[in-house]
Amino acid sequence: MYVLEQSTPQLTGLPGIAHATWASQTEGLQQLSVWRQRMAPGTATPPHVHDCDEVVFCLAGSGELHVDGQSLSFDANRLLVLPRGRPHQIFNTGSVPLETLAVFGQTPAPTRWPDGRELPLPWRS
Repeated sequence: MYVLEQSTPQLTGLPGIAHATWASQTEGLQQLSVWRQRMAPGTATPPHVHDCDEVVFCLAGSGELHVDGQSLSFDANRLLVLPRGRPHQIFNTGSVPLETLAVFGQTPAPTRWPDGRELPLPWRS
């Protein structure tokens, strides 16, 4: 249980988004979730919010973060810091897949639409 394989992100029900939950409550964690994602060029996450802090590492590609009425560009080796309760959306603005690794300060990591309704995800959080 202490050394786990880093599974490859698999396509989900969200267009252009491949996902793998690398660590969460299922692996015995009590306070963290770790997600690996790959987004196809021209795709985006739905606008959403989490009830915990989130840090997203951009491993490859480039994108744009929409948060607080701003559009902020980023690329590989940049870090997105998203405090709890902050609605946001991530876009792949590049011509290659956007590869990210996200760490959440809660497990599971509930995800909601900005208006507070639950956003059902096609993966375990």
